[in-house]
Amino acid sequence: MKPILSLLTLALLASAARADIGLITCADAKALIENPDATKRPIVLDTRGGYKDYFRGHLPTAHHINFDTLRGTDKAVPVQYLPDDLTQALLIRAGVDKDRLHLVYATGDVLPNDEILSTSMVVYVLEKFGVQNIKVVDGGLAEWKKQGFKPTQDYFGNPKGTLPEKGITTITANVSDVQAHIGKPGNLLIDARPINEFRGEDEVWLRKGHIPGAISFHWARLMEKDNTHKFKPLAEVKAELEKAGITPDKNIIAYCGTSREGSLLQFYLKHVAGFPNVRLYEGAWKEYVWLNGKSLPAETGGDPAGTK
Repeated sequence: MKPILSLLTLALLASAARADIGLITCADAKALIENPDATKRPIVLDTRGGYKDYFRGHLPTAHHINFDTLRGTDKAVPVQYLPDDLTQALLIRAGVDKDRLHLVYATGDVLPNDEILSTSMVVYVLEKFGVQNIKVVDGGLAEWKKQGFKPTQDYFGNPKGTLPEKGITTITANVSDVQAHIGKPGNLLIDARPINEFRGEDEVWLRKGHIPGAISFHWARLMEKDNTHKFKPLAEVKAELEKAGITPDKNIIAYCGTSREGSLLQFYLKHVAGFPNVRLYEGAWKEYVWLNGKSLPAETGGDPAGTK
């Protein structure tokens, strides 16, 4: 039996060594974390905003990187991404390494739990800075426990990492890109927020509604109901995406309130569904409503895409 297990482990390691971005099961993540050769273990990143949650329990060898340390107020607009040099320093301190596999996770629960968004945001930042070997632990800590795997309370800190020399600019969009994108054949602007925010029926935002021309597709439509960190299989959501007009031939920009929800759509469409052209509007609605003296056009109302 041992030779068979060894072959399976080698196959798993070979698969993980291929540089790509996507999902990994808890069982496969556990096998990689427990590799007897510590130099071949993945970098594990716990992205939860609640540091006490990390203290209560986390995946073995997980380094805690609070997703919100990557953002701050800029020119009066809150939670904007930090300048590149600061972000690079934070990623290096977290042990992010151009030559290693990265397993990224948070927790999972029923709505309104949205910790998966901290994970997809960190994955987006890693990809933006050139990291290409990243796996989201599907189901997060909740699925880890459900599978009977034990979390740990032991601290773990990665040694300093090394980032790739070049980042990736093809996944980002700014407000000018969005304005040039709207209304052109083949282009799609997707708002990933809940429908009440898209309609302008909320108490959150300085201005109400959405960017004109956007469609509404709430990020939670991609997730399992009993675990908001576990993705529905593509075969299960493909028809729903198509009904909403979200297809691989489209040139897509996703956005939301602060860029977390949009990052989940960007991750799923690009790295699970395999869509070739998907970008994230980093500034998001919180920036859009403030620019040019709060004069950029907005619309209210509307229904979720593909529901009629």
